[in-house]
Amino acid sequence: MKIKKGFVVREMCGEYIVTAESLELVNFNKLISLNSSAVYLWNEVEGKEFDEQTLAALLVKKYRIDEKRALDDATALCKAWKDAGVLE
Repeated sequence: MKIKKGFVVREMCGEYIVTAESLELVNFNKLISLNSSAVYLWNEVEGKEFDEQTLAALLVKKYRIDEKRALDDATALCKAWKDAGVLE
């Protein structure tokens, strides 16, 4: 999978959200809020092919959490991004 072109992470009022590149096209009813771990993962894989295992490995490396927890978190994040329509 890959993040679709045209989506970017922006900081707005201290929160990180995923929006369309052009703020005029943003549907504020469908903003995706990201925590700092999700922003880290987004930045690491933006423009690259990845899967849940890729994200889990990044989480293990950065946060030194166990692999099962990392994979569970990565799987949930990928599902959320798929459901939001930001993945190819």
